[in-house]
Amino acid sequence: MGYEEEGAVGGTDVDARLAARLAGLRAERGWSLGELAERSGVSRSTLSRAERAEISPTAAVLNRLCGAYGRTMSQLLSEVEAEPARLVRAADQAVWTDPGAGFTRRSVSPPLAGMRGEVVDATLAPGADVAYDRPPVPGLEQHLWVLEGALDVTVRDETHGLAAGDCLRFRVWGATRFRCRGERPARYALLVVAP
Repeated sequence: MGYEEEGAVGGTDVDARLAARLAGLRAERGWSLGELAERSGVSRSTLSRAERAEISPTAAVLNRLCGAYGRTMSQLLSEVEAEPARLVRAADQAVWTDPGAGFTRRSVSPPLAGMRGEVVDATLAPGADVAYDRPPVPGLEQHLWVLEGALDVTVRDETHGLAAGDCLRFRVWGATRFRCRGERPARYALLVVAP
């Protein structure tokens, strides 16, 4: 019944903190694993293993969990870091990877309480294809600026071919898909503004 997808085996400090935060979010709501599975579409076994840091959830699984908890992925990932600072040096920016999908995500400006915008630096490996069936927060405004390579972005069943320097602005209401075209990685800046 549930959505089955697992990333690499856990083991980093970030994986352990993420696992603890996921377990904490579920406990704060008083949800059983079954209830969270129903709300997110992620299988109970995947949820259990993610909360015990036995696996590192994929981008698609994290997206589903963020939807269930009403958070953006950056908000969730910032919650596993120390208290966010106003100035974040490059060496201190949180980096999360989904090696199975060929996706790397750097939180350039982690979200702060009272602030609606954030900047993400993302890289897709050649041929990488990451699809999300729904946004973590409906109506999320995004500005995607391609820095290197070529990228196909599908929003509302319309695919946009983007090259270095191109910028696509959109609101996320449904499924989205990001696919790297060509022999080189696609690197892009994603500016996210909460509704």
